[in-house]
Amino acid sequence: MKKVAFVCVHNSCRSQMAEAFGRIIGHGIFESFSAGTEERFMINQDAVRIMKELGIDMEINQKPKLLNQIPDVDIVVTMGCNVECPYLPCSHREDWGLEDPSGKSDDAFRYTRDTIKQK
Repeated sequence: MKKVAFVCVHNSCRSQMAEAFGRIIGHGIFESFSAGTEERFMINQDAVRIMKELGIDMEINQKPKLLNQIPDVDIVVTMGCNVECPYLPCSHREDWGLEDPSGKSDDAFRYTRDTIKQK
């Protein structure tokens, strides 16, 4: 089974949402991981709340991780780093160019959540 890593700087919001959707939508198709380049101690609580609107609780099986805390992956999806995106060896890489909704309205979080789900 392919392994997919969703990557952003803090691994507390966008990449966590993508990992959660990957676990559900990609179940049995690929393994879903997320990681960041800077350490955070908890998932963004606004992201947790917005995902719970869809019945998805990211706090059950997920926590922020650094790149060296995930296994080797086949596919890397960067969320839109706004900096030099980190390098991870992989057979396919793409960037979704999503703006970080942290500190913004619930509508901004919902837009990000829904865009990730669609992709």
